[in-house]
Amino acid sequence: MGTNDHALSIDNLSVAMLSAEDVKSAGSLLYLSYHDDPLFMKIFRANESDYELRLRAAIREELTTFWHAEQPMIGLFNQQQLLGVACLTEPNTDNGQRLWHWRLKMLLTAGYVSTKQLLEKEQTVHSAMPVEHYHMLAFLAVSPKHQALGLGHYLLRAVNTLVEGNTNSSGVGVFVTLDKYKSLFVENHYQHITELSFNNVSGYLMFRPQQPKA
Repeated sequence: MGTNDHALSIDNLSVAMLSAEDVKSAGSLLYLSYHDDPLFMKIFRANESDYELRLRAAIREELTTFWHAEQPMIGLFNQQQLLGVACLTEPNTDNGQRLWHWRLKMLLTAGYVSTKQLLEKEQTVHSAMPVEHYHMLAFLAVSPKHQALGLGHYLLRAVNTLVEGNTNSSGVGVFVTLDKYKSLFVENHYQHITELSFNNVSGYLMFRPQQPKA
């Protein structure tokens, strides 16, 4: 472990929208963070030898789609070092059906089965949301080297602030597949909506409604 891993100063932390130069680093961070996620392992078939190639390709295409669609991609930085990433879809974006160019690229890289399952998962989540106009948190990750330092809360507060600044949004949703992360969202006023299951992998659909103005 590096000597500065536990020496992070709150004064050196900042949040900002990712630049084009940050996207590659964000992809690497998300790959490490989601490599062992049970839903991603199921969808992209972790038991097969090319799982890591498919996962990398899927994350790369997701970030490319977010970038070209100008959807919010928030970075948490320690000076110039990227420590965390959050990616959201805004209200009234196409949550259930991806752009055709994204779908074609996914078919060529991740494969038909993985692409179909990912789209079905998104549509199921969208159908279960309690409101019509909302943000959706697609990715939230902190570098594995900097976890258990409270950075997830710091990043999530930035997400909540962004959502609260959008009068067209009724709140923000997230699908949580690991029990250990559920408390992070509960502590930030996310409410349990329902439990969903995809390919025998269960998770919690959670939602944080717009908070009353103080």
